[in-house]
Amino acid sequence: MQRLLWIPVAALMAVSSNVAAEEEGYLSLGVGFERSSGKYGGTATIESTSIPVTLRYARDDWSVKLTVPYLSVTGDGSVIINGIRGSGGGGMRMGIGMGGGGGGGGGGTTTTTTSTTTSTRVTNSGLGDVSLFASHALWQNEGGDAGLDAGVRIKFGTANTMLGSGENDYAAQVSGYAAFGDVTPGLTLGYEKLGSTATVPLDGAAYASAGLDYLLGDESNMGVEYWYAQPASATGYAQRELTLYAATQIGEDSSLRAFVMKGLSDGSPDSGFGVSLSSGF
Repeated sequence: MQRLLWIPVAALMAVSSNVAAEEEGYLSLGVGFERSSGKYGGTATIESTSIPVTLRYARDDWSVKLTVPYLSVTGDGSVIINGIRGSGGGGMRMGIGMGGGGGGGGGGTTTTTTSTTTSTRVTNSGLGDVSLFASHALWQNEGGDAGLDAGVRIKFGTANTMLGSGENDYAAQVSGYAAFGDVTPGLTLGYEKLGSTATVPLDGAAYASAGLDYLLGDESNMGVEYWYAQPASATGYAQRELTLYAATQIGEDSSLRAFVMKGLSDGSPDSGFGVSLSSGF
C-alpha cells in the first residue's frame, strides 16, 4: 500500500541537517503507520492499514530506498493490494484493488473490477510487496533551489495472492521543482508497467502529481499535493487524490512526517491518514 508524498528536495534539506553529509553517504531508517478506507466504486467499505519500514541510502546525486510493508486489509473478501504509489520523501499510503484489480505506483493506479463479491467481511494481513526505488539528480542550479530528478522503481510481488497480484511492477518518472522564497512548486510525470496475468489483466498506466511546498522555518515545512493516475484496466477507475502533509525535524538526525488525504474518484480511498518517523546514521 505504499504511497510516498511528493516533497521537493529543497524542503527535505530544510528538515535534515545532515543532508550535506550525503556527499560521503547518508543512511536513514524509517517506520510509518497508515490508515485508509473507501468503497472503490462498490457498496462495501474496505479498511486498510500499512506499517512500512524503509531504509534509504544517499550519496552525491544518487538515492536508493528500500520499503518493506506489513499490510492488513478488511473487506468483503475480494480485495487485493497491487503496486507502490509514489516516490518522494513524505508520508505513505497503500493502493487497493477489488476482485483482482489492483495497481499502484510512484506512481501507480488502483483498479476496481466487477467481480462477484460476498457479504462476509474478512481480514487479510501479512507481508506486502517489497519495493526498491532509485533516483538521480539530473540537474540542479547553483543555489540548489531548482532542479530536475529522474527515478525508477521496482515493486516485487512478495505479498501473498490475497494482498497482491504476485507480479512485479516497473515504473519510471521525472520530477522538477523550483523554489520562490519559502514556496516551492513541483511536478512529477511517470509511467508504470503493471504485472499482468490471465486472471488479473492489467495495462500500463501514466501518472502525474503537482505539489506546492511551504517552508515554515529552518526545521519544518508543509504542503499540498494533487495526484492523478490512469485506470489500469478496462473496468478500472482513475485515481484522483488531494493530500495535505507536514514535516518537522526532531533532534539532530530524526524527522517526523504526517499526512491526511481525500479521495476524489472511485479509484482512490475516500479518506486516509498516516505518520512516519525516520532517523539518520
